Amino acid sequence: MKSDPKLLVIVGPTASGKSALGVRLARKFNGEIISADSRQVYKGLDIGTGKITKHEMKGIRHHLLDVASPKNPFSASDFKRQASGAIARIVDAGKLPIVVGGTGFYIDSLVGRIVLPDVVPNKILRARLAKKTAVQLFSMLKKLDPKRAAMLSTQSERNNKVRLIRALEVVRHQGPTLVLPRSDLGNSYNVLWIGVVPSDAQLRKNITIRLFARIRLGMIREAKRLHKGGLTYKRMHELGLEYRSLAHFLQKEITRAELEAEILSDNWRYARKQIGYWKRNKDIKWFDPKDAAKIEKRVRVWLKN
Repeated sequence: MKSDPKLLVIVGPTASGKSALGVRLARKFNGEIISADSRQVYKGLDIGTGKITKHEMKGIRHHLLDVASPKNPFSASDFKRQASGAIARIVDAGKLPIVVGGTGFYIDSLVGRIVLPDVVPNKILRARLAKKTAVQLFSMLKKLDPKRAAMLSTQSERNNKVRLIRALEVVRHQGPTLVLPRSDLGNSYNVLWIGVVPSDAQLRKNITIRLFARIRLGMIREAKRLHKGGLTYKRMHELGLEYRSLAHFLQKEITRAELEAEILSDNWRYARKQIGYWKRNKDIKWFDPKDAAKIEKRVRVWLKN
C-alpha cells in the first residue's frame, strides 16, 4: 500500500525566522515551500507583511504568494484547495513540500486538524446579527464556540463584523469548531511539525528591528500606493496589523510616533497569540531558531523512516 506523502510544517510567531529556516531546509532536502500567511497571499502587500524577496528565496520555489487581490477576502477554504494542489504537484516532482507560516487556521485546515464548514448563508440570521456591534458579536462567539473565538488572534479580526457573523452562522448551524485528534485527520499526510520561537527578549528585538527596516524600505509609500490603486481604508483596516495602523496614519488619525508604537504593540500581542495557539498542538517539536543543525537532524531522521 502506498504510504502517505511526507509534509514538513514549520510554525511559530511573527519575526521568529520561519522563512529563512524554510529556505535552508528546502535547499538541504530538495524541497519547495508553501507559504501559510493569511496576508502574504495578497498581491501588493509586500513590505508591510514582510513577504520574502526573490533574493531571500535563494532559488527555492514558493507557492501561495501573490495569488489573490487584496480587495477581496481569501478564505481558509481557498487556501486549503490551492495548497493541497501545490503539495500534490511538489510530491509528483519528487520533492519535499514544506509549509511555512504562522496562520494557524490555514495550516490546521490543510492537514485536517480542523473541519471547514459547509454552511449556506442564512440571510435572516445575518440581518439580525448585523445590528449588533463587533464587541457584542465576539462576545457571542466566545460563549458559543471558544475555540473559534481563540483563532481570531488580532484586534482587527475581532472587529471584522463580516467574519464574526459568518463564524456565528456556522456555529448556529453545526455546533462548535471541531478539532480532530491525530488519528482522525482528514488529509493523508505524514506530517513533521517543527516550531521555532526565540526568547521573549529576542522576539521583541526582532519585531522592533523589522518594523524600522520596513519603514526604511517604503512601507508607508506602499500603503499610499495601495490606497491610490483602489484599496479602501476600510479594507486596509480589515487586513489588520501594519495595514490597519497605516490606514489610521494616512487618514491623519495618529502621528508617526503613534504609528510605530501601535505596530510594535500589535505585533507583540499577535506573536503571543500565535504562540498560545500552537502550544496546544502537542505534535510540534519546539526549537530556538539558532538550533538549525538540530532541526536538520530531526528532519533527516524523519525522512529516513
